Order: sequence, then structure tokens, then C-alpha cells
Amino acid sequence: MGEYGYFEHDADIGISGSGKTMEEAFEAAAMALFAIQSDLSEIEPKKKTVFDFSENDIEFAFVMWLNRLIYEAKSAGLAFCRFSLERKDNLWHGEAEGEPWRENMTRGVEVKGATLTCLSVKQEYGIWEARCIVDV
Repeated sequence: MGEYGYFEHDADIGISGSGKTMEEAFEAAAMALFAIQSDLSEIEPKKKTVFDFSENDIEFAFVMWLNRLIYEAKSAGLAFCRFSLERKDNLWHGEAEGEPWRENMTRGVEVKGATLTCLSVKQEYGIWEARCIVDV
């Protein structure tokens, strides 16, 4: 499993995910994004959302992944806590698990979208890192 974190930005929030594979880094970054909005430990994986998308550029794919997760969560009124992503060439298959928002669920800051600002997907010393600024 990957690790997630944050980095400084003047107006918004920088998120990052790292892992042994690019997909693991993307999944960890998704955790960083949704941890801004709620306490992930309070969310139960009761409902699964599945989607596919196509993108050749790995940096654009990262932003598409995050923005698609935001869209899926908002349109269904869900808080996500688990993520899975598979890639085959330019085709990506994503899954997210979570549950509908509850009254007693901790609410953090709403994330409006992932941006191209500080966008980077790279591998160094066998570890992948994906990062960008999210608009809050």
C-alpha cells in the first residue's frame, strides 16, 4: 500500500501519493484527497463505484483519476475511503469504495477539483510519486 502526504501551497492544498507502482501512487493520492474532506477511518466501504477512462499521458491521467473520483463522490453523495486503479496501455479502470455521508461523519474541507498546478508523476529509486494542487 502506498503512502500519502501534503505539501505547501499559498491558496490551496498540495497532495502527493507514493508507491511501488504508478497505480499505487495514484491510489495513495486519492486517499490524501479524500482525507481532506473527512476522516477516512470513519468511512465504511459499503458501496463500490466503478469507472473507466482513456488517457495516454500519465500526468493527465492522474488529474483525470482524481477529478473523476470527485465527480463520482459528489454526484452520488458518497464519501470514499478505498481506491483501486488498474492500467492497460492507455485504458484505466478505477474503483472506489465508501458510503453515503452521515450526520455524525467528520466533515473537513470540500475539494472542488484537481489542477495542473505543480503536477508531477515520476519514478525515482524504484518509488513512484504523483502530486498536484487541489482546489479547495
